[in-house]
Amino acid sequence: MVTRQILLEVSEVGSLNVKELKKRLRNEVWRVLEERNIAKFPRPVYGRIPNFIGSEVAAHKLTQLEVFRRAKVVKVNPDSPQQPVRLTALREGKLVVMPTPRLREGFLLIDPSRIPRYAIHDASTIRGAFRWGIKVKPWDLPKIDLIVIGSVVIDRKCLRVGKGGGYAELEYGILKEVGVVNNSTPIVTTVHDVQLLNVDIPPEPHDLYVDLIITPSRIIKCSKVYRPKGIYWELITKDMLIKIPVLAELKSRLNNLKGLLST
Repeated sequence: MVTRQILLEVSEVGSLNVKELKKRLRNEVWRVLEERNIAKFPRPVYGRIPNFIGSEVAAHKLTQLEVFRRAKVVKVNPDSPQQPVRLTALREGKLVVMPTPRLREGFLLIDPSRIPRYAIHDASTIRGAFRWGIKVKPWDLPKIDLIVIGSVVIDRKCLRVGKGGGYAELEYGILKEVGVVNNSTPIVTTVHDVQLLNVDIPPEPHDLYVDLIITPSRIIKCSKVYRPKGIYWELITKDMLIKIPVLAELKSRLNNLKGLLST
């Protein structure tokens, strides 16, 4: 699925713990994207969900699939390679749910019926989403029909590795806790072919597997897909609750609900 060059450089897979392995793999992918000049603006791609030459082609392929065509509400990450997906979704009248960077301001709901036609492209960008979208609490979001997720690495079992911050997994956990996604909600990623690695990454409980992988050259359907249970509260620190107010608010709501059920 990927060049021998990367595989040789991670031949010591067995000696690495899972976090070290993920770090090594994402650094190798970023390096290859930069050195082969596959990367697109914003550059350098280190530390980012990388934009890549062919991202528009991959996005177009996705938007032609039935899983996209029948979706009325689509959650799309705010990163550059998925901007064409957000644009097509809005042009086709779909509601777009976009998490704000690092979840600092929760989620935005972008409704194209409330946006002038001339502003649809602007609304598909990160800055434009803040201008034209509205901040919505996760428990007030509509049911999500499709999740489009950015990735740095995809392993051969369709496990997805992001930038290392854990925000995509946390977004999924929040949305599952409030019931707007479930185990049947499809998860799709658009990536360059060099981001597909022929390795098995030991999964952590909160990791996300994707159902479909779309690259500029192919569409890969994944056979066995695991879904996290929701938020793994034992991994949530006090600092995270401070930096992500919506997470703290959700925890309070769940605790209040438990209190009501126990009385």
